[in-house]
Amino acid sequence: MSRPVLYIAITNHGFGHAVRAASVAAAIQQMNPEILLVLVTTAPRWLLESYIPGDFIVRPRAFDVGVVQSDSLTMDKETTLKELKQIRDRQRSIIATEVSFIHLNKVNLILADIPPLAAPIAKAAGIPCWMMSNFGWDFIYRPWGGEFIEMADWIGECFSQCDRLFRLPFHEAMSAFPNITDVGLTGGSPRYNEDEIRGIWGLTAPQEKIVLLTFGGLGLAQIPYSNLQKFSDWQFITFDQQAPDFPNLIKVSGQPSKTSSFPHLSLSPSQSLSIRPVDFMPLCGRVISKPGYSTFAEALRVGVPIVSVTREEFAESPLLLEGIADRAYHQIISPADFFEGSWEFLQQPLQPPRLNASIPKDGTEVIAGAVVDYLQNC
Repeated sequence: MSRPVLYIAITNHGFGHAVRAASVAAAIQQMNPEILLVLVTTAPRWLLESYIPGDFIVRPRAFDVGVVQSDSLTMDKETTLKELKQIRDRQRSIIATEVSFIHLNKVNLILADIPPLAAPIAKAAGIPCWMMSNFGWDFIYRPWGGEFIEMADWIGECFSQCDRLFRLPFHEAMSAFPNITDVGLTGGSPRYNEDEIRGIWGLTAPQEKIVLLTFGGLGLAQIPYSNLQKFSDWQFITFDQQAPDFPNLIKVSGQPSKTSSFPHLSLSPSQSLSIRPVDFMPLCGRVISKPGYSTFAEALRVGVPIVSVTREEFAESPLLLEGIADRAYHQIISPADFFEGSWEFLQQPLQPPRLNASIPKDGTEVIAGAVVDYLQNC
């Protein structure tokens, strides 16, 4: 009897979509190791391996654009539109190629986050397409007007062919989808002993004075690291290898090999030694970031306060910022406060969440369970 095959299509934008899709893939693998995972993505393999401990196949393909950016806040709309048109013009060829791959490899189900073409691919292949997200790319593009409206209409038509959407928290209406299931927060969980992490990285400051700086896979140009020198009794953690060498700034590589890095961490032989932002979160008094679902979701799952810079002209950002204002201890700061100020916000009290009700944190497990149930019975 052949193994069930799951085709996971991940949007070609940053690291956040890859992180949340990989966290679901890891849960699927844990629930049923017989399911063969095929990750269809341009995300680097080391990032996927940092979430998925077992074997999987990577098919390097890009079915969408997301937003072309030079860093986590700077968007290039002109190039985004040009690349979007190229994908739309090539859609028949893309679909035909993927249908051949799906039939050859006996794929049973597509799970997508959230390239629009995944749904037409599945329909042409005669298998279901399930998606997971808190927004669709039509929602991002439509406010930009002009030719982006035509692109948004095309994307909405693709989404209308999706069989089931798992709608994540902090979402837009996603009304193009005919069948919506609301779920809780997705993301990875810390997997190392906190005392080990403290010892290995020399984290000696009290928790309230340990800060994680994380701005997604694209990073952020011109972070004013010089401000850190004003907080000599604090410790800051960054994954930015271009950051300066300051005594209170710890630079972490997110992509160590399985043999070279942290021999004293409590790992099973099958686990990668990659260290992820979420692994540091339990030790931190706050996370400083830009609006991004995966960072916010993992911080909320862990319970660490969030400091976010605002982001203009990206329709998802207000939803995310409203979400952390409702659900997390937080600070929301302007780009001027972050880039040009002296970071006095670190000395100010965090704002409490506006809502008392807790937010469900089981989205990863709920989506994975539904996929496993389907593949075991198809």
